[in-house]
Amino acid sequence: MSQCSNILVGIVMGSDSDLPVMRKAADILSSFDVPYEIHVMSAHRTPQRAHHYAATAHTRGLKVLIAGAGVAAHLAGVLAASTPLPVLGVPINSGALKGLDALLATVQMPSGIPVGTVAIDGSKNAALLAVQILSTADVSLQDRLLAYKASMESQVAEKNARVQASMGFGQ
Repeated sequence: MSQCSNILVGIVMGSDSDLPVMRKAADILSSFDVPYEIHVMSAHRTPQRAHHYAATAHTRGLKVLIAGAGVAAHLAGVLAASTPLPVLGVPINSGALKGLDALLATVQMPSGIPVGTVAIDGSKNAALLAVQILSTADVSLQDRLLAYKASMESQVAEKNARVQASMGFGQ
């Protein structure tokens, strides 16, 4: 959990078993110095707690919620129904259907209750989307995001140069 009192992103997961996936979101937010909090709550086992958390998130200064859940994966939808904030859903690979059930439950929200959905186990991208949302009002954060993207471009160029050299091309 971030040590800053000005928390901007709430990460919520349906079970502590989701932590290995959701930790990647926390790592990305930390790398951009975005203050976050992280909680376990269930759409089914603690519905009042989930509703209260989402309903009060904007009054506590949060700007984006990231929700990760597997199997039925109703958590993101429950949060989205209770908050004016953007909710980014992370379907988690668990259960017999390897995350497909969670993906469908997260992406197939009824009209009027949007949940931005990333790939199965895609919490890193959910955090990057949160950073992009926050960067629309924070030039410094936007500059760090642009540097991050430039770094990825440089990494791909370096990999291409190595492959070309190993194949005897592009000398």
